[in-house]
Amino acid sequence: MKDLRNKPDYIFESSWEVCNKVGGIYTVLSTRAKTMKELFGDNVIFIGPDVWKERENPLFREDKRLMRTWRADAEKEGLQVRVGRWQVPGNPCAILVDFTPYYAMKNKIYTDAWNDFGVDSLHAYGDYDEASMFSYAAALVAESYYRHSIQKGAKVVYHAHEWMTCLGALYIRKHVPEMATIFTTHATSIGRSIAGNDKPLYEYLWAYNGCQMAEELNMQSKHSIERQCAQNVDCFTTVSEVTARECRELLDKDCDEILMNGFESDFVPRGASFASRRKKSRSRILQVANALTGVHFGEDTMIVSTGGRYEFKNKGIDVFLESLYRSLYDDTLKRPVIALVMVPAWMKEARQDLAERLKKDAAYVTPLAEPNHTHLLHDMQGDRVLGFLRSHGICNGNGNRVQVIFVPCYLDGNDGVFNLPYYDLLVGTDLAVYPSYYEPWGYTPLEATAFHVPCVTTSLSGFGLWANAVKGGKSTLEDGVEVIERNDYNFSDVANAICSAVSRFSAMSDSEVEEVRRKASTISQKALWKNFIVHYLNAYDKALGKAQSRLASE
Repeated sequence: MKDLRNKPDYIFESSWEVCNKVGGIYTVLSTRAKTMKELFGDNVIFIGPDVWKERENPLFREDKRLMRTWRADAEKEGLQVRVGRWQVPGNPCAILVDFTPYYAMKNKIYTDAWNDFGVDSLHAYGDYDEASMFSYAAALVAESYYRHSIQKGAKVVYHAHEWMTCLGALYIRKHVPEMATIFTTHATSIGRSIAGNDKPLYEYLWAYNGCQMAEELNMQSKHSIERQCAQNVDCFTTVSEVTARECRELLDKDCDEILMNGFESDFVPRGASFASRRKKSRSRILQVANALTGVHFGEDTMIVSTGGRYEFKNKGIDVFLESLYRSLYDDTLKRPVIALVMVPAWMKEARQDLAERLKKDAAYVTPLAEPNHTHLLHDMQGDRVLGFLRSHGICNGNGNRVQVIFVPCYLDGNDGVFNLPYYDLLVGTDLAVYPSYYEPWGYTPLEATAFHVPCVTTSLSGFGLWANAVKGGKSTLEDGVEVIERNDYNFSDVANAICSAVSRFSAMSDSEVEEVRRKASTISQKALWKNFIVHYLNAYDKALGKAQSRLASE
């Protein structure tokens, strides 16, 4: 471990996703918690929103013995908090704060942010107010704990994640200058918006003005708070080189450190347990596919999947579907293919006709009506995946080389069809495809390789660039990860490259498949937090050094 001149005594980490599982940042923080706990003990304190309130939060266990003295002080100051432990490996300390009382102060809070840092909140809408009030409350929690419970002269870091916590980071910078501040943008709000609005992001990145684009796309307030936070914290960070370039051009700030996303290997089963879960997963997937389509699937069936957030273009769902359409006519496919599109959508309920079939231990020879989705949606006609399948005439049934199944639910083990958590389904797949157009890092391909599933990703993802760097050149499927070159305009080439990868994999012998699976797992081992945590230690060192120099000059 790196020997640092500036190692923090305390670390506060603020995120909307502390004890609140809504996206990829949850995975970053929750998997890193164990390593952080080993390094800093209970002096690393996560601060999250108390959105569950009176309902039981399965991710948080309150412990009224923790921070008892400080909680009494916090209550006198009007802070409404619950203290306990995050129910993830390491069980770190977590403080959940009720931020709703601060809505009454919203105008003053925004006025102060404008006067102090030039943050434009005039164009706020949607989730801006909710995020900002939480961010402000989280900063008050850190300030209170610092004033009451931390000895003078201690080295303290306040680490804010994503634009939703920027207001708090700026508050700390102004009102608690003794604390070193770090801001990590996991994806710039304006970059994601440019990509999501079908504007070419990469070729013209050098020419885009972030503030001008924010005005054009009605993103002024989110962009403003993110840009000002990046400019004013002691250490500005992001998660990959691809996003660092984005920050340089759109936020007008070079990153001080790249904090790549790792994982802990203890959630991956081993030995007999791994084999058992893979067998169970494959059996369930084949059973569901048969009940839907009426097609018999043998053990040689190749199961291909994609997953993640439902961003049709940004996550490459569009090009994945296009590749499957082209694969229907690919004579080089050596095995039948089931393709699972596992992205949570506006789901209504599990299909009852499918659920009834699954209750019976039977093999079916006739398909259900519309045999391409496992759950009903609130907007069946407007859904983009189903719309693509309809417009391209992709109808599952006998005679098709590829069967496409849309799984639009959150896979928590209680979805009514598979009834297996996401990881327990992932382990049963043979090949995973994540052809993202906009992907600052890419946890989904990293998770796939951890479960010995080779994957396809692109050169526009942070993980893809990292895989190429590990290889020392272009990584291919035979290395465990296929990195397809992608740019603003080569959609068709990417679709063809995915087809080629699927076809090549289908022609591999059993021994070749096992070797590729082994290499995929080997790659994932290089991304363990024990290997990546040094970048966080560098960031702490830089932030504390900057804060000390700043205070000395004031």
